[in-house]
Amino acid sequence: MSGFKEPNFADRQKAAMQARQNILNKFRAQPGPDDPEVKRRQAEREALAAARAKAREAKEAEKAEQKRREAEAAAAEAARIAREKEEEAARQAALEAEQKAKRDARYAARKSKGKKR
Repeated sequence: MSGFKEPNFADRQKAAMQARQNILNKFRAQPGPDDPEVKRRQAEREALAAARAKAREAKEAEKAEQKRREAEAAAAEAARIAREKEEEAARQAALEAEQKAKRDARYAARKSKGKKR
């Protein structure tokens, strides 16, 4: 059984050069921009991006429609509340007028009763 051999400078330099060569070979092996496979993947990415953009636009349109419906509902509710307030004010005014008429009638009856004596 042989012992561990300490790598000397030449061995380390050779290993570094081999690593650089492996990286260069790996880079050269990659397909170029005109490769059909690269073009196919690029087309797929563009199609996915277009689909995402279309979905985002549809979602934004749905949000805008929902916001419009909520605004219409809020406006209808505000109109209903305003109408109810007006009706309540009219009822209150009618009630006050009726009470005033009764009060005036009682007052007139009391005055006429006092004059008869």
